[in-house]
Amino acid sequence: MDRQRYAAQALRDFSQELLQAAGMDAGPAEAVADTLVEGDLLGHDTHGLALLAPYIKEIENKTMEVAGLPDTLSDRGASLLWDGRRLPGPWLVHQGLDALIPRAREFGSATLVIRRSHHIACLAAYLLRATENGLLITLASSDPAVASVAPYGGTQAVFTPNPIAMGIPTSGTPFLVDISSSIVTNGMCSRLQKAGQQFDDECLLDAQGRPSRDPAVLSADPPGTIMPLGGVTAGHKGFGMALMIEALTGGLAGHGRADPPDGWGATVFLGLHDPEAFGGTDAFTRQTDHIGQACRENQPRAGGSSVRMPGDRGLALRSEQQQGGVALHPTIPEMLTQCAARYGLSFPQASG
Repeated sequence: MDRQRYAAQALRDFSQELLQAAGMDAGPAEAVADTLVEGDLLGHDTHGLALLAPYIKEIENKTMEVAGLPDTLSDRGASLLWDGRRLPGPWLVHQGLDALIPRAREFGSATLVIRRSHHIACLAAYLLRATENGLLITLASSDPAVASVAPYGGTQAVFTPNPIAMGIPTSGTPFLVDISSSIVTNGMCSRLQKAGQQFDDECLLDAQGRPSRDPAVLSADPPGTIMPLGGVTAGHKGFGMALMIEALTGGLAGHGRADPPDGWGATVFLGLHDPEAFGGTDAFTRQTDHIGQACRENQPRAGGSSVRMPGDRGLALRSEQQQGGVALHPTIPEMLTQCAARYGLSFPQASG
């Protein structure tokens, strides 16, 4: 599939301009634009600029707030709870990092939970802000208004894909883990369904509980579901992950699936740890460096390539695309060209 390339800064500038034209304040618009482009730079192209047009639609429908601040519901120094008031998710997470970094330095660990955030896009896009400060970060998200994943052994949706991410500092390239508790995401299901394509493997269930490769089962009547990570044979593991993420997000927030749906959004868990407050930064990176070396030097399986640590490929792609342009999925420029035209704006020209 041929992909045209676009200068990363041109995409940031365009995205911020479009968000502001739709009514968003400059600060949140800059945070959202940076985060979406960062998602594409890292290769997460269902959770980068593919989300910009849907975000604009949310603004137009007045289901995303465009200005103001979150409400602080609880503050115990190392523990914070915010009501995000349906403000832009990427801006809230970056505001959360601003709030937590000095607290993690002071207390060793600091945690923020956000209820009623809007969607927060690609979790991996936030991790470098922590690891570049030498901090360990855990970020998790659930959407209590959406259900597409069934519990293991069931056929009715209860969960979202419930992603969790961790940024782990080393003395060199950090480990960037970004995984979901389901086999596939809603975003990829939507993309393949619109293209009339199917997954290579059975990762969904139809309404009768039969394994399927067809994402169209999610919009059938009655609907099917996405399998938890591990699938038919080991889906209890993904089910367990989903439950843990629900506890960290909706449980700690005191707001989740037990409450009336509030529209597309997120409940967010954000935690930072300063290794210096524990065994020390040098001791921490001695351990993570050792693990990284042991994995990368591991004998690859027959016919396979060398072992990559989580984040290696994304960071290499990020570096390459910052220099050579972001290779956007072909559906994205067309979608954003149409969206921008409503505001008298033009999508950037391809750089190559």
